Amino acid sequence: MRTSPFSHSLTEVLINQAPEFLGIYDARQQSFTRISTAGVKLLGFESEEGFLSGPDPQLRTPHFSVADWTALRTAARLHGRQDTNTDVECVDGSVFSACIELTYFEEQDTAFYLVRITKQTCLLEVENKLAQSVRRYEAVIANATIGIIVCSRAGIIVSANQMAHRQFGYPTEELNGQLIEDLVPGATDHYERLRDNFVTRHQVDAMNAQRHETQARHRDGIMFPVEVSLCCFSLDDELYIVSYVLDTTSKKDSDQALVAHRLRVERLNIELEQKVADRTGALTTTLAELAKALAAEKKLGELKSLFVSLASHEFRSPLTVVLSSASLLEQYPTFEQQPQRQLHVDRIRQSVHHLNNILEEFLSVARIEEGRILAHPKRVSVAALLLDIVADVQGLLKTGQTIVREINCPEPVWLDPSLLRKIIVNLLSNALKYSGENSVVTLRVDCSNNTLTLKVIDQGIGISAADQAHLFERFFRARDVAYVSGTGLGLYIVAKYSEMMGGTIDLQSTLEVGTTVTLHIPYEDHLTY
Repeated sequence: MRTSPFSHSLTEVLINQAPEFLGIYDARQQSFTRISTAGVKLLGFESEEGFLSGPDPQLRTPHFSVADWTALRTAARLHGRQDTNTDVECVDGSVFSACIELTYFEEQDTAFYLVRITKQTCLLEVENKLAQSVRRYEAVIANATIGIIVCSRAGIIVSANQMAHRQFGYPTEELNGQLIEDLVPGATDHYERLRDNFVTRHQVDAMNAQRHETQARHRDGIMFPVEVSLCCFSLDDELYIVSYVLDTTSKKDSDQALVAHRLRVERLNIELEQKVADRTGALTTTLAELAKALAAEKKLGELKSLFVSLASHEFRSPLTVVLSSASLLEQYPTFEQQPQRQLHVDRIRQSVHHLNNILEEFLSVARIEEGRILAHPKRVSVAALLLDIVADVQGLLKTGQTIVREINCPEPVWLDPSLLRKIIVNLLSNALKYSGENSVVTLRVDCSNNTLTLKVIDQGIGISAADQAHLFERFFRARDVAYVSGTGLGLYIVAKYSEMMGGTIDLQSTLEVGTTVTLHIPYEDHLTY
């Protein structure tokens, strides 16, 4: 076996007890010097010696070239850590999908990489295949030889392919937000018919495959002949209309035919305008009521979409941990392997606790909006309550993080202890989550003038001014923290609980400096109990 500087006891324990592939790669020798027992089993070798003593102790990655490996190591050295997804080949020739993670470090002036391999789950493979299918579908649409335009119920363009942009003379993506009537005025009657049918019958028409000859307006104002066919579909309770636009300019072989066509379109436009004018009076009231109903329906649809997206995203990670840990438990049947079993049991317990917290947030929002949560003031020792809360959140602290308490509440006060606890736990959890290692979170509480003033101050990543205006909305998450798990409900719940107790909340934040959340909650000062 090759000589390794990692022979002390701690390294031996980490390598030998690792539940997955864990190896040490020598950048100078360009080969592995150590590999965990789990890694040996994963690749199908009989022993660590069998892997390291081979002619080329490297990972076999049929779809990941030497240049790819060089780029991955360079990125890991630059950023400290880097990962990628690829296939890994076992000694028996079988292949499995895996996530390979490299962590760079130096020992005795020598560069090393800690290599960790995690076997991909079936769900992720399905997601990758689905993503490939979506990309293929988008490629087909983008490169179609006919213009394809998707409009909302109101006739506003939400998507158009490359051919449509070329047909109408617009740069890429500039058609989005335009009115379809401005581009294809002659198709207005068909759009109106599809929308009216949906409103009156509450269902979507089948595809209107018949092509309609009409005039389209180029960006420079010049009209040109087109053939348009329409179809529609419903997505998340919203109606969308798809226009297939074929430029027929090449078919027009004379100016006389073009003039006759324009006259016919103008006549149809006049008749359509007259019909619209005749119906305007009768439909004014109905359209106003319909607009309100559509706005409410759209908002409900957006909330449903946000809920499904957040729930699926937040549930996936803990469920994956539960599945993988449950599978790994089967590999440790003996009594001597109890530490390994306990490790995975703890991971399952933590994941279930995380899922329970997510569900509790969703249920809290439902109870708040149904009016089933009310404040019930009781005699509360604020200092004792805060001591208990800080103890509860110790498990959330990152390396080197500390919570500093500054409490000036010598006497008990009358507040709802349950709501106050949930507010403080939520604010402390956010402060710790979005702050780095070795940072300080300050919890400052003052009780005076029958008002409890609570401040939670962190040294985290901060929140942009644009995002601060929406922080207390349901499901809102700042763009800078999209990579951190969360439901976007925490501050919404905090604001509602504070409002139930007659309090106010204020948030001040600066990017890369930190965030301060301040609550003012009035309380009763009872002299007798």
